Amino acid sequence: MEDKALQMGKSSTAGSFFLLIGVVGSTVLMALGTIILASVLSPDELGLYSIVLIPSTIIAFFRDLGVNSAMTQKIASLRAANKTSEIHDVIRAGVIFELLSGALLSLVCFAISQPLANILDRPDASSLIALMSLSIFASALVSAATATFVGFEKMKYNSFTQIIQALIKTLLGPFLVFLGFSVTGAVIGSIASVAVGGVISILIVYFALFRPLRKAKVGKCDLKQTLLPLLKYGIPLTVPNIVVGVLPQIFAFFMAMYISDNMVGNYFAATCFAVLVTFISFPVSTALFPAFSKLNPQKEPELVKTVFASSVKYTALLLIPVTMLLIALATPLVNTVFPQDSILHYLSPDGLKQFLFTVNTQSKFPYAPLFLAVSSIGNLFVLFGHVSLIAFQTGIGKTGQIMKQSLLSLAISLPFSYAIITYFGKFGGANMEWLVVIGGVVSVMVSIVPGLVWGLIWSWKNYHVKADFKNSTKIFIASLVASVVAYVFSVFLNASYPILLIIGTLLFLLTYLVITPIVGAVNRADIDNLILMSSELGIISKILKLPLKLMQKLCKKPDK
Repeated sequence: MEDKALQMGKSSTAGSFFLLIGVVGSTVLMALGTIILASVLSPDELGLYSIVLIPSTIIAFFRDLGVNSAMTQKIASLRAANKTSEIHDVIRAGVIFELLSGALLSLVCFAISQPLANILDRPDASSLIALMSLSIFASALVSAATATFVGFEKMKYNSFTQIIQALIKTLLGPFLVFLGFSVTGAVIGSIASVAVGGVISILIVYFALFRPLRKAKVGKCDLKQTLLPLLKYGIPLTVPNIVVGVLPQIFAFFMAMYISDNMVGNYFAATCFAVLVTFISFPVSTALFPAFSKLNPQKEPELVKTVFASSVKYTALLLIPVTMLLIALATPLVNTVFPQDSILHYLSPDGLKQFLFTVNTQSKFPYAPLFLAVSSIGNLFVLFGHVSLIAFQTGIGKTGQIMKQSLLSLAISLPFSYAIITYFGKFGGANMEWLVVIGGVVSVMVSIVPGLVWGLIWSWKNYHVKADFKNSTKIFIASLVASVVAYVFSVFLNASYPILLIIGTLLFLLTYLVITPIVGAVNRADIDNLILMSSELGIISKILKLPLKLMQKLCKKPDK
């Protein structure tokens, strides 16, 4: 059983690594594009840009009705059962459904662009909202291709298309803004990146995965017969997608009704850094999905418990320190990446010297560090199994339970968010706009709790799976100590923001690597497992061995 768990760990780790390449590569490119975009746009323009993205983002979550997740689960299970010839119909049905629903919802977004702009008290933004409706159709191609890649565990293809998409957005958007197209240029860059990414990804699916299946296909494809089971599996997943994806956008919509474009720009700047956590959470959760799909809880209960507990522990070992690092160094991070002057100013020798050595420079987004620190707190729920729980329930096909959990979260968080945001918006005053944003950020955290608590109770009651809370506590303590060291350093050292960020990060990492084995958050067996699980990552495995060996030496020796 342990050998099988380790083999699954190696497979998921390799898959996570290739997904991580795509996520890190695309996010780094996106971050670079955002830095340039924030440099050439004013805070007000950046805020308007983020506002016009909200409607299309919300509507897009209603596009696939969970068919993408159903495609991934079905493809993975058919491959495990050596029924690859049936995958042909699954891909065909999923892609056709995505194209039709994407086209329909694009038209809906276009039609209601003016009323939405009026509700937001920004009537001039209607044309930009209408323009962004094109992204809904384009993203349908990307989603269908991603579902196919993950089902086949072809993470390399997914990473490639992510990086291409990010590269186009990074280069085109800022270039058009630089030419004088302002927010319109940024919107066009965003749409073009999704469109090109969609075309490339669907072509890869056709030539690399779908066309070989056509040769093995026997008989006609019954679109209705294939699509109905996918919808039956996937529709219950629509509600979780609403809670996870749409609710934060709805909260942002509520906030935009009461705050200025400038404050929205501060919030947008903060969310750019919060997405750094997806370096860990997205690859791991996505790779765990097909891994859990291969498990049979009735036949392999002990293996299920082992895999679930291990996934929580190893995810927390990476995700929690990243979260605590963001909280501790929020101020130097934001002010390093978003300096007050244009990025072109710092390309000169004098500008670079000013950037590296000037102390306490004025902040372009003064409220962004606060928003970043508060919004990062929600990531701590991974200690209880937040990332692994949904992957586990989805992988074993319990989408109905996920839907119930999400409905509970929706019923509690939606009225809560409207009440708190409206209260601060109406009675906070012009100088208290930041409280509206804090209300929205807290609403996001509140939206997680009810479904998470119910899901953990349900999983323990039915399958006896849970996180090892003792280990979770030790991981949090190690991360907390490291974050306190980094924060104290950043507060009391009189240095420029880049210097504070670099040295603070190094201090954090060193402290975390030392404290984690000392407090018992990891043991020698864990280190051996991590080394084994990362053994297929090539040169990366050699790099990872250095800190892992250091931690191994500091681990307590097992009792004889």
